[in-house]
Amino acid sequence: MSARILVLEDDLSLGEIIQEYLSEEGYEITLCDNAKEALDLAYERNYDLWILDVKVPLGDGFSLLKELREANRQTPCIFMTSLNTTDDLKQGFSVGCDDYIKKPFELAELSLRVEALLKRSFFHKNEDYEDLGDGLKFSFKNQILYKDDKALTLPSKEIKLLTLLLQNKNHFLSIEEIFDKLWEYDEEPSELSLRAYVKNLRKILGKDKIINQRGRGYRYG
Repeated sequence: MSARILVLEDDLSLGEIIQEYLSEEGYEITLCDNAKEALDLAYERNYDLWILDVKVPLGDGFSLLKELREANRQTPCIFMTSLNTTDDLKQGFSVGCDDYIKKPFELAELSLRVEALLKRSFFHKNEDYEDLGDGLKFSFKNQILYKDDKALTLPSKEIKLLTLLLQNKNHFLSIEEIFDKLWEYDEEPSELSLRAYVKNLRKILGKDKIINQRGRGYRYG
């Protein structure tokens, strides 16, 4: 599955050029031109990377990322901006950005930074095991759940759901976000099936490990 990238750029021409270039590189790009829309999209969908301009309408990139980080959204982020003082850099990294690219830049440089950050993010998500207690551990790399070092056989969508919940531990994922990640474009999402997957995982993990709240969705932990 292609990496999903949210691009916030209020210069429509530049935004479309970035969108076209990165799409040709194989990424799935969502383009928006103001901070409010970017914030809504960042909450509504799971992206693998955010690329945020700083000086944009209806807010600014620094405040946008600060709010997302405070809400425990840990998606990697690249700021792209014409601001170039040390204080600007300090502010960008203080609110939680992972990289910084100064305008004007070459598209090839942006692509290299995107690739490097996605690889780093993937490595951190997939290294080692997640200890779930009671002899359970989950390998992100191999997508396998173990009980007392014995691999358990689970349906692919239950594994995908567990992965998604663990990657967003202590954060509620809406049903729409889960549908977006678990079901392919040519499949019809089913809330009944989702409930069945959750029920089966609870039997293994413990009924209190996966919490659901009406209107908020599901979370692990």
